[in-house]
Amino acid sequence: MEYSPHDEALIEAKWQELVEECRKHKICKREDDWQFVKRAFFLAKEAHKGVRRRSGEPYIIHPIEVALIAVREIGLGKKSVVAALLHDVVEDTDYTVEDIARIFTPKIASMVDGLTKIAGVFDSHNSEQAEYFRKVLLTLSDDVRVIIIKIADRLHNMRTLGYMPLDKQIKITSETIYLFVPLAYRLGLHAIKSELEDLCMKYRFPKEYEQIRQKIEETEPERQHYIDRFMAPIKEVLDRNGFQYEMKARVKSIYSIWNKMRRKEIPFEEVYDLFAIRIVFKTLPFPSEKTQCWQVYSCVTDIYTPKPDRLRDWISIPKSNGYEALHSTVMGPDGIWVEVQVRTERMDDIAERGFAAHWKYKHASITQEEDGLDKWLRKVREALSGNAENAQEFLDNFKLSLYKTDVVVFTPKGEPQTLPYGATVLDFAYEIHTKIGHHAIGAKINHRIAPVTTRLNSGDQIEVITAENAHPKAEWLDAVVTSKARQAIQDYLKGERQNNIEYGMQLLSDRLAEHNVMLSGRVLRKLMPAYECKNKDELYSKIGAGIIQLDNIDKLLKENTSRKILKFWKLFMPGVSNTEADDIDLEDEALSLEEQAMEELSDHHSHESDFQIAECCEPIPGDNVVGFRDPKSGRIVVHKSTCDTLIRLAAQYGKNVIRDEIRWSQHKAVSYLVTLELYGLDRPGILLDLTKLVTTYFSINMRAIALQSHDGIFEGTLSLYVTDIDTLNRLLEDMRKIKGVEQVRRLMNT
Repeated sequence: MEYSPHDEALIEAKWQELVEECRKHKICKREDDWQFVKRAFFLAKEAHKGVRRRSGEPYIIHPIEVALIAVREIGLGKKSVVAALLHDVVEDTDYTVEDIARIFTPKIASMVDGLTKIAGVFDSHNSEQAEYFRKVLLTLSDDVRVIIIKIADRLHNMRTLGYMPLDKQIKITSETIYLFVPLAYRLGLHAIKSELEDLCMKYRFPKEYEQIRQKIEETEPERQHYIDRFMAPIKEVLDRNGFQYEMKARVKSIYSIWNKMRRKEIPFEEVYDLFAIRIVFKTLPFPSEKTQCWQVYSCVTDIYTPKPDRLRDWISIPKSNGYEALHSTVMGPDGIWVEVQVRTERMDDIAERGFAAHWKYKHASITQEEDGLDKWLRKVREALSGNAENAQEFLDNFKLSLYKTDVVVFTPKGEPQTLPYGATVLDFAYEIHTKIGHHAIGAKINHRIAPVTTRLNSGDQIEVITAENAHPKAEWLDAVVTSKARQAIQDYLKGERQNNIEYGMQLLSDRLAEHNVMLSGRVLRKLMPAYECKNKDELYSKIGAGIIQLDNIDKLLKENTSRKILKFWKLFMPGVSNTEADDIDLEDEALSLEEQAMEELSDHHSHESDFQIAECCEPIPGDNVVGFRDPKSGRIVVHKSTCDTLIRLAAQYGKNVIRDEIRWSQHKAVSYLVTLELYGLDRPGILLDLTKLVTTYFSINMRAIALQSHDGIFEGTLSLYVTDIDTLNRLLEDMRKIKGVEQVRRLMNT
């Protein structure tokens, strides 16, 4: 199909836009470079001829847009532009990776291959998305630019998401918030991270998005007036001291405002840190860059008093994604706290453009020492070479490496180690060496003995204590947050468990042989419930580990059979007495009755709804909900649309998301359990007022109430049954009117 004149004009305009950006950023320095990029454009244009996106525009517009993002918003070079233009050619057309290598270069072919979407048959136990993510991330071991272009590809797809059907929007936004947003953060692409978050919110929660957008717009004149007042004296001092700088206000993203409103359960009007002041200055040859930052900081704090506990020095120790800046919160006019950020032009470039800018300055530097971002990439490559048996396990472990907050701790010799917030002694031990982690029994933190599960704080100095006979335990998995530690523990436990399974199976077979009994499925069906094991591997593993002793197996087998027969005869043949049931000794008959019971129970439940309320978020009628069909049971689990668990599931099993068919039924007066968290100023009679409101005025049944009072403050929880969200909202509104109650909010299970 040929392009229409309108199509040709649209394509040419977009291509010229890319050409201008390449010239502006000096992407193509020689005529050969231009021919290289042009060849990619014309090949992609020809390959995608006649294909249109859901928006109706020619498909070639998409790869051009991705290339524009790579140049304009990230600052990637010529090879990345060519790879972006060709990123869908191999997947969607007859061209092969070998064709790309022949026409361009093997490096370009390798990048395009990494960018090609994964297709094919997946392991039935893995989600398609998890396997896709794993294979895409494997390209990190070769060329990180592939991941950056993939993020640019996702950004343009998110910008045009409005043309997609609702179920696709849920799947794509869940994938984006689950993995692509943390990846963008970790690679330092702050502007792209914020836009992806806002776009996810725009399509998932359009009403809330529009409300916040309008309020930001409505309050702009008043906010700008205050910002001008705040900045005026700082400008005067900076000018007097001869700094060349740019100072501007940065308004929080809509998503971050919404997140804060949800987290603190406050209205828009109570979000006081809506903006931050950013000072970006041009450095002089002398003194050092770091010293000049502190000089600018000093100019600010000479005018406004800083809040001592809100100074963040990411110049002395940059964030692990390469971010450098000084952040301080100062008391501005009218008693309002304002955050001020101080950066050099180099720091600002890295903060906005991320990895690409980081790499540019690194190569321009004399030193080639490994920095925070290099260390993270090395850790990612280590994680990618791990022994995760399935894609989901890999993805869960990998996400741990996308942490957002760091702590800096020290070895006994004073060497710094950067770990994620929440890291424990075990994380530190495995960071030093896997063998040290495996044999850790404790630590000295700042010269005081502490358990291996102790959480670490910035500035801690740690000496790990080891013992040769110590080994990883399953409960250690709950105490680590780094992917390296988790993977090492899982690998050890898998090997240990497999050994225990084999040993336990042999022990059980030998013991049964002593009683002339063969190991069989029938025997296992008796033993598993007796030993409270969910499956045979758990039974074998516990026997092999010595947790289960087999001294009473002879007695157990007999008792188990008798008890099971009695249970089923009494259930399904009520006329049979206990004595008669005790006389029945036919195991086959008992098993037959068990199967019959299961069939009857199945028939009994076959008329019940296939819907199940999610325990993670406990939605109630009126909540905005989304259905998710469980891959194993087939039942539809109903989640709140804001549920973190739903986001994770939708990212991994996007095709199982159900939206349109999920509606609350109004014909059943069913009560749903909710838990409220309360706190406020204690006074005599406040508990009576609360219970009276709930039980008398609202006629709501309470399941439990637990309030504690200390130093004139009360706090606690209240569990009750409600029929819908409207009733709950009216109750919450009236509770907040009770004297002394400062805050009431609905708790979600996590």
